[in-house]
Order: sequence, then C-alpha cells, then structure tokens
Amino acid sequence: MPQETPATFAQPWPVRDDIRIRSVQAIVTAPQGIPLVVVKIDTTEPGLYGLGCATFTQRWKAVKTFVDEHLARLLVGRYPGDIGDLVRLAGFSGYWRGGPVTNNAISGIDEALWDIAGKRAGMPVHELLGGKVRAAADTYIHAGGITIDQTLEQAKDFVAQGWRHIRLQVSTPGGGGYGAPRLATLYPEAPYRNGWSARDYLRTTPDLFAAARQSLPDNVELLHDVHSRLTPKEAVLLARSLEPYRLFFLEDVLAPEHWDRLPEVRAASPVPLAVGELTTSMGDAVRLVRDGGVDFIRSHISDIGGLTPARKVADLAELCGVRTAWHGPGDTSPIGAAANVALDVSSVAFGIQEGHIYNEATHEVFPGTLRIVDGWLTPNEAPGWGIDIDLEAAARYPAELSGHDEWAAGVRRIDGALEAP
Repeated sequence: MPQETPATFAQPWPVRDDIRIRSVQAIVTAPQGIPLVVVKIDTTEPGLYGLGCATFTQRWKAVKTFVDEHLARLLVGRYPGDIGDLVRLAGFSGYWRGGPVTNNAISGIDEALWDIAGKRAGMPVHELLGGKVRAAADTYIHAGGITIDQTLEQAKDFVAQGWRHIRLQVSTPGGGGYGAPRLATLYPEAPYRNGWSARDYLRTTPDLFAAARQSLPDNVELLHDVHSRLTPKEAVLLARSLEPYRLFFLEDVLAPEHWDRLPEVRAASPVPLAVGELTTSMGDAVRLVRDGGVDFIRSHISDIGGLTPARKVADLAELCGVRTAWHGPGDTSPIGAAANVALDVSSVAFGIQEGHIYNEATHEVFPGTLRIVDGWLTPNEAPGWGIDIDLEAAARYPAELSGHDEWAAGVRRIDGALEAP
C-alpha cells in the first residue's frame, strides 16, 4: 500500500527553527503594597511573550538581580519550547543550587515558558497539562480579628459571599496570633515584655473553634494556621484539643527544622495536617509527601521552581493519597495564582486552594487577573495564562523594602526567644 501523507496543521506561531528567546527581564510592582516579581520573556516573534511568577516578597531585589544579570544571558538566543532543558540549565548553572532566591527566579522562567507554549498551541496551560478533571477550584479565605466575636463576624460575611472553607485566626497576647492584629502581652514584667506564650495559645485557640461551631453553619469547613510555632508535643496537644470541632486541616504546626518529626505528629493527630509553604525545592516537597508527614502539601509554587516541579509533586501526591493545597496569599502574583489553578483543575490530587482577593489596582496592572466567585476559582480559557501586564500601570506602583523584613522577623516568647513569623 502507498504510504500515507502525514497530515499538516496550521501553525499559529513559528516552528522551532524560526523562533528564539530575545530578552528576559524581571518586573517588580506592588499594586497592593506587596512586592510582586514577574518575569517577562520576549521572543523573536513579534507579540509573542510569556509571563511567570518569581515573587519572593522579602528578597525581591535579589531575585530581580539574579534574573536580569545571570539567567537572562543563559537564555537569550535559545528555543523557548525546551522548557525542561532551560529550567535545568538555570538551576545547575551556579554549581551551588537551590534556595528560595534561585528557585523563585527559575519559577519565573519556567512559568513564562509555559505561557509561551500555551500561546503557541492556542490553548490554556491547563489543557497542556491534560485538561480539566474538575470545572473549578474550591477556595478558602482568611477571617481574623482581635476577639473571637470579631473573627466570627468576618467569617459570617464570607459565608454570605459563598465561601464554604474559612481559615479562622484570633489575636493572641504578645503578637502570636498569626493572621490577626497584635495584642499587648499578658506578662509585662517578663524579660521580654511584649512576648508570646505558646501555653496561652494552646489554651485559648480551642475556644475560637468551639464558638465557631456554635455560630457558623455546620457544613462550613474550618481551618487554622499555627505558622510553625509549636514543638512536636505541643502540636499533638493542639490537634487533640481541636478534634471535636472537625477541622478541615491544621496548617504548619512545626518549623521546617523539625519536619522529620511530622510523621509521628501526624500519626497522633486526629486532625489532617497541611504543611509545605516553606519548602524551597521540589525535593523538600517530595520528602513531605513521600515520608508520610502530611495530609495536604501546600508548597508555594514559585519557591520550588515553578509549574514543572509542582506538577511532579501533584502526581506524587496522587499516588501517595495526599492532597494539594497550594500556597496562594497576597504575595503570590496573579500569574502565580493562575499556575495554582491550572494544577488545581487538572490534578486528581486537588484538595483545596488558598484564595486571595486582589484589589482593583492589581487588576489594572495585570489584565485578566482571576476573580473568585462564590468561593470558586476558575481558570482563564485564553491561550497561556490568559493574563497580561500593563508596564505603565506597574510603574505607578513601585516596590519598597521597608516593612517586609521587619514583618518576617517573627514574634518573641516572653523570655525573648525568637519564633517563626
């Protein structure tokens, strides 16, 4: 039989031999007061470029310099479709590798290349990942206040707006109530007069959830963030005290230095554990999933190197019976939020997505920024991420250094010892 002639397809963008990376730059803007870093990769094809999230809020200048001065020279002139090879090149080029500065910079490259790939294919990124296994991602939102009543009033407002999952935080004397305003210490005569007591936190946090179960609809899922401030034994005590209130998950009970103890804490905890926003490599996230330390993996996708490694972590989570809950607060750019939801809708391992309400200035800077509707986050159907950047608008919201390092310095216990932020 005569050999069939291969089918031909119209190419929306040039093929491999006719397209190259023309420039790479990091753009920093703060339309909501939080420095956001976005990498823009331009190609030799007019109008074809990609955007990726490289946001490391507390070290944004280091990330920008790394992208502009080191990675750009490696990538210019190369073919943008070789995503795996290019991100490996960026990661291995410094010999000593890893860490949040490196991986955020690489994430910006990685996600920008995926954006280009989607535009060339004429498809949204989630279709490049295999397409949807769900229509949208359910999200959770943060409610916090100085008092339990204030926290619950805000939670009721969110319920009325359609949210089904709400993280509850309340102020703790000494500044330890993460996600809520700071209060004066209960121990003004202590060596550190504005200090925080873990014992007081363990004693009062169950009161918040007891009140929540009395005042919120029973089908609303409740979450709580410890923010890495407990010892393994304290984490077990907190989890057991919260058992009657059926938390959806308890977040970041241990600092990364003690993650090797997570399997024993999880075995003793009646509440699902969500950990991982402080992972700074794919290997960190893999170990949490593989070694049985988590029920939810919630890496900050930019910190582990972008969509490419996060996709692998999601696949491993599916095989290990772990669910995803990607980190997605205000220090995730709209591009990073789009990467989160692309994985959310295409991964069987999806559990929940952290939600953030971007202000209108952010929508001005990033046209196409996703909006949460009735608690649901739905990806754009335009090719790539479906999000652009207005460079003139971005320049109207310059980033500042003040405040962010100080916020990240954490709280101190009443004896003066420094705790996690």
